[in-house]
Amino acid sequence: MDDRQSTGLATDAIGLREVLFQSVTHMAPAAAVAFSIPFGAPFGGGSLPLSVLLALIGCLFAANSIGQLSKHLPSAGSFYTYTSRGLHPAIGFLVAWAYAFVEALVAPLLYIILGVTVAGTLNVEFGWSPDLWWIWALAGAILVAYLGYRGIVVSAETGTILGIFEITVFTLLSLWLIVKAGGGNTLSVFGTSHTSKDFPGLSGVIAGSVYCILAFIGFEAAAPLAEEARDPRRTIKQAVIYSAIGIGVFYVLTTYAATVFFGPGRMVNFSTSGNNDPWGLLARQAWGWGWLIVILAIVNSAIANSNAGANATTRTWYAMGRIRLLPTMLARIHPRHRSPHIAVGLQFLLGVVLPLWLGFQYDPLTAFGFIATVNVVLVVLIYIAVNIACLAYYLREHRDEFSIFLHGLLPVLGVLVFVPAWLTAAGIPAFKFVGQLSAPLSYAGPIDLVWMVIGVIYMLYLYSRAPERIRDTGKIFIEDDPVQSGSAPTPTPG
Repeated sequence: MDDRQSTGLATDAIGLREVLFQSVTHMAPAAAVAFSIPFGAPFGGGSLPLSVLLALIGCLFAANSIGQLSKHLPSAGSFYTYTSRGLHPAIGFLVAWAYAFVEALVAPLLYIILGVTVAGTLNVEFGWSPDLWWIWALAGAILVAYLGYRGIVVSAETGTILGIFEITVFTLLSLWLIVKAGGGNTLSVFGTSHTSKDFPGLSGVIAGSVYCILAFIGFEAAAPLAEEARDPRRTIKQAVIYSAIGIGVFYVLTTYAATVFFGPGRMVNFSTSGNNDPWGLLARQAWGWGWLIVILAIVNSAIANSNAGANATTRTWYAMGRIRLLPTMLARIHPRHRSPHIAVGLQFLLGVVLPLWLGFQYDPLTAFGFIATVNVVLVVLIYIAVNIACLAYYLREHRDEFSIFLHGLLPVLGVLVFVPAWLTAAGIPAFKFVGQLSAPLSYAGPIDLVWMVIGVIYMLYLYSRAPERIRDTGKIFIEDDPVQSGSAPTPTPG
């Protein structure tokens, strides 16, 4: 066993299957279908399938850029390494600052879904109080923390099993709904004629796509596992692209099925139907007692997604701690399980405090929508930056490999597709078709702005005191000496 294997993250520990399902489960296919995408129904209405398709196209452009960059830059730093090398270390730092924040919000989002789903089911079936949702959210946080502490092999294998189950259940139910819809099947749902009256036409489709993009967030989650994957220059690219395509098709199928079965004209009320459990309602109508399998798939999905989100978060914090952008204790590795156990503990605390505080401050679903919008504003901005970085990186460092299509046209189209959704989520009505969200969702833009202003101030401080820390955002550690277990890293400027 070499030095790196004994003191750093567990190298060559997982293959393409586990890396692929890190991305797949991070998207939480079943939970996203049941909660994230329906959150866009009040805007997109019966045109919600078009919102999903628009989000898929944008994410495929970003997936291409991530895949192309990961071939040369396999790093747990992922996004910030890409943008540091492709654009500038200052941009890399700001992307790191943004991603370390929004990725950490993924698990809290899913703990809310877990709590609401279990509490709602027990309320309907046994009369238990729905106010006990927080108990199940806490239980999910404890389970995910345990999996993260045990290391990437246990965590990734668990995610694979859970991911296969949830996709199978919702695919079968969707096909069943399409058949039962009969003459209600129509391709008009891929047009703009069924949007909400308050968000007519294209504005409704774009506003709906904000929450469809939320459902896609995570296709890139394989990238932070580069230092633990076998042949990362190949497997990371494949996992990011395959997951975006596969789950994108899955989202289009399930959203189309729900729309034609429920009725395009009624879809503006879809998210609140069935006592805020629309897919539970559809399952009861289509499968009778089979709805229990669907509920189990949603619970399964929430656990799998929070697990994948915690993996990506802790690896990002680990990478930032390694180059001293965050406290170096986050880069400590457990001597036995090879997990960044300090980062796992911090993620657990955030995952418990945030959803409980916001859930009681508002209500669980409003808390979910609020955290989700905060997340989307910065993630979409990161996707835009990565698209630009792909073009710039290949022009600057690998011009001999530059492809007008892969490294030029697709990244530019990716930027153009994401801009309207970002303007909507950020609350910037720059165009007539950009609608404004209501409070508290409208607070997301200002909150993200404050976070990024703090990041700029911190960056200026580092430039004056320790500029090498910012330069190290572009460093590839996969072939370098590892962080010493239980000790702070001391990287040399690259």
